[in-house]
Amino acid sequence: MGKIYVRVDDRLIHGQTIVAWCPTLGIKEIIGIDDESAKNPTLKSIMKMSVPAAYTAHIVTTEEAKDLLKKESGNNRLVIVKFPEKLSQIADAVSGCEFIMLGNISKRPDSVHKLSGATGIFYLSDKDVADIDNLVLQGFNVNFQQLPNSAKTNWDSFRKTINTGGKT
Repeated sequence: MGKIYVRVDDRLIHGQTIVAWCPTLGIKEIIGIDDESAKNPTLKSIMKMSVPAAYTAHIVTTEEAKDLLKKESGNNRLVIVKFPEKLSQIADAVSGCEFIMLGNISKRPDSVHKLSGATGIFYLSDKDVADIDNLVLQGFNVNFQQLPNSAKTNWDSFRKTINTGGKT
């Protein structure tokens, strides 16, 4: 039985995913979950073209992802979502995942927390923080890690750097 790894990265599938994470985790199947991208044939095709033939790539809606993840796989899978909110919607489907890695989220209008890591910046809204807190309460192992060879910070440690009273 294959393992499931989950990444939050607003770029979904990109070079860092293919070159660094997939080989490190022994990934054979990539599941990008984004309703908008999955419903756009051109965007979906472009994303899938960037994935080498050694990997099976899916760009799917939330509902399609739930169905896909119910099916047993002998391959290690990397599930990628753009934002933490999506994880709340698929939590049951990824409940046995090895870990959730927070990788990259660009600044958005509701971003109020700027968290700097070894190789990047991660912006979160108050809702993102609440969603991640909820996942941790459910027993998920959540870490911030940009690249496999960069420092890994667990959510509890990372959470302490967040000013919960407003903007940082």
